[in-house]
Amino acid sequence: MPPTNTAERLADYEQKYRDLAAELATIGLIHSGSITRRYTRCATPGCKCHADPPQPHGPYYQWTAKVNGKTVTRRLNESEADLYQEWIANDRRLRHIIQQMRQIAAKATELKLKQAASAHSPSRLHLNPRTGNRASTRSRPAKP
Repeated sequence: MPPTNTAERLADYEQKYRDLAAELATIGLIHSGSITRRYTRCATPGCKCHADPPQPHGPYYQWTAKVNGKTVTRRLNESEADLYQEWIANDRRLRHIIQQMRQIAAKATELKLKQAASAHSPSRLHLNPRTGNRASTRSRPAKP
């Protein structure tokens, strides 16, 4: 059954947030970029890559990423490519979890702000009708 009152909803959001934070600890190494597997054809006329059906050379693995605003490409062997694939998947998982944490935090923040607003006396705290911002009821010094 979903939580009904504000305190239960807030506790539910906080528990989900803690669960996601715990999940972050299970993520291994991370790395940005992408891996491509390429097959090529050479210029040798009698090579198998020009046969029918063609049997291109490869696979050749490449890692590509932006580093300090520049595109960097590195050739990899198959075992290195497997490691990079795992690290890139970990990075994507990390980003997804952080996105979920931000969404939950935004919902919890909204609830906490509503709680804080309802705890204040309406005579001390008003919203400015023009801007919608909080405005104090204290008098301001007169302009000279």
